[in-house]
Amino acid sequence: MQQKGVRRLLVISGETDWCQQQAEQWMQSLAGDWLWVSETSQPGLCCAPGKLRTLLGQEFRHAVFDARAGFYAEAFAALAGTLVAGSWLVLLVPEWQSWPDQPDNDSLRWNDAAEAIATPQFVHHLQQQLLSDPRVALLRQHNAFTLSPLPALPDWQPDAERQQQHILRSLLDAPPGVSVLTAPRGRGKSALAGMLAHRWPGKCWVTAPAKVSTAVLAHFAGAAFHFFSPDALLASCEQQLPADVDWLLIDEAAAIPAPLLQRLIRCFPRVLLTTTVQGYEGTGRGFLLKFCASLPDARFWTLDAPLRWAQHDPLENIIDACLLFDEATECKVAGEPVFQPLEPADWQTQPQLLTALYQLLASAHYRTSPLDLRRMMDAQGMHFLAAHYQQQISGALWLVDEGGLSAELAAAVWAGKRRPRGNLVAQSLAAHAGLDEAAQLRSRRISRIAIAPQHRRRGLGRQLIKQSLANTRGLDFLSVSFGYTAELWQFWQACGFQLVRIGSQREASSGCYAAMALLPLSPAGAALTARAVKRLARDYHWLRQHIDQSVAIEIDPQQSFNADDWQEVAGFAFAFRPFEASGAALERLLSLSTLALPALRGTLTQRLTDAELCQKLALPGRKSLIQRWRQEAGEALLTIDPACAEAWRKRVILLQ
Repeated sequence: MQQKGVRRLLVISGETDWCQQQAEQWMQSLAGDWLWVSETSQPGLCCAPGKLRTLLGQEFRHAVFDARAGFYAEAFAALAGTLVAGSWLVLLVPEWQSWPDQPDNDSLRWNDAAEAIATPQFVHHLQQQLLSDPRVALLRQHNAFTLSPLPALPDWQPDAERQQQHILRSLLDAPPGVSVLTAPRGRGKSALAGMLAHRWPGKCWVTAPAKVSTAVLAHFAGAAFHFFSPDALLASCEQQLPADVDWLLIDEAAAIPAPLLQRLIRCFPRVLLTTTVQGYEGTGRGFLLKFCASLPDARFWTLDAPLRWAQHDPLENIIDACLLFDEATECKVAGEPVFQPLEPADWQTQPQLLTALYQLLASAHYRTSPLDLRRMMDAQGMHFLAAHYQQQISGALWLVDEGGLSAELAAAVWAGKRRPRGNLVAQSLAAHAGLDEAAQLRSRRISRIAIAPQHRRRGLGRQLIKQSLANTRGLDFLSVSFGYTAELWQFWQACGFQLVRIGSQREASSGCYAAMALLPLSPAGAALTARAVKRLARDYHWLRQHIDQSVAIEIDPQQSFNADDWQEVAGFAFAFRPFEASGAALERLLSLSTLALPALRGTLTQRLTDAELCQKLALPGRKSLIQRWRQEAGEALLTIDPACAEAWRKRVILLQ
């Protein structure tokens, strides 16, 4: 295998102890590193699935991936990327027939339930792929085992380093401008970026979505590795441009918000953007289509030769098939689309259509990972809508059930005491917008929407939303959470949504302010939406001071302290509602109160920073400052109307 440059997968399926014995026998028969990836401690070199990223950039000969209790798909793919030519990856799974019905502990990461669930759609998909590939070795308890030989292959002639060195020489001679380097995983693009930093005579800075993922780049850069997080780097550059830095190396650029990337690029004479066009790190084709189209003078480079194995490696091929790493195929047909609702159970009857739907969603959303595939296949409350013509996908919509919480739990969420899993928008409206009924009503959140590039600007997105309304019986509203831009809001507004919340800080994931919008479907949903819209219009008088962007909200001139404000401030003073959610009501409280309230006025009127205020009031830190804010808010309420304040205090305490 090493001579041919290939790696293979061995699947061992059976009872837990039997699988362990078979794996240990296999390890004893082949010399190698034999890295175990398992949630349970194993002899020798062992790593938990969630910690595997710390080993990226290292090389191993042979490994065992323990999926007997749960299948951590991202770690499985990442582990394969560390194995050199000639390696076996041994996959331990439950007994073959009972596997689809066995609870999968990995579901606790992506399914909003307290207990692990069985994942039959994903397991059936895996089993089908493993059985259909003759190069996969399958050892099943109580079944005969035959190790099929590989077909005749030429000897491996590694070519990756020559390709890598050619691009490196070009980058070392590059004039000022932007260079873009794309590659599937395992091709050495991060290593190349590190070599550039090491060999460049001047200074190079590095940024990436997470420092832990730059281990390979750091290894090759050596002492020339200087890392900054994207948001901290931008804040520094906007205060003062770096005068002596020649290159900014942005690893996995597709996972960084485009607005942030645009601003960073303008701060450096030379920029190298690297991105993975396939695999567990994220999807790069959408990045190329969207962001790089705005860089007309960019130079593009591609690494396609694997560093550690030969082209068409059996292990890489089976992982691509199991985790659907191949990019979406271009929809070339034209015509009136068919709109087809789909559910997770349809993976067994219409796998090709759902595969195409997932690949389109992945190509349009940078941060898609195998975790999303697992959620899409088996998580509870998932719904999909495909727009297709002759089975070619042109549009995709992913919706998630939310709400239905009990009145007691919804009130505890409002009070800041409970945060049950899931219900992103429904809980946020209760916890941050003060609308506890949002968590009680039944709703459906639009998780993702994607249109194939050649079908955009034709109204297909609005058609998808309209068609989805045919399957909303028993629901009170549709919701969507998105990074606010004028263009995106124009789309959602055209679909009938009303803006009900906007955050006061830009999100690291999008570089935009988080916005939420509702489309009412019932009288209760309409009443909630009207109340939320009115509340946002009142609160925007305060919010706009913290948002450096034009937002289409008409400010309500009525700013007197009203019943909603009483409830909001009581929740802040006597419970655990966050300061950011209560800021507008607290500001209106200050206009009514005659007390000094130095902590509240220091923040809301004098605009002192937390550090400045803590120093002024001799407080040890933000935790003490929050306690002081709550204390002052309670004192102000008791001074304005003691009876009302005491009634609210007792009511709020009952929620905790």
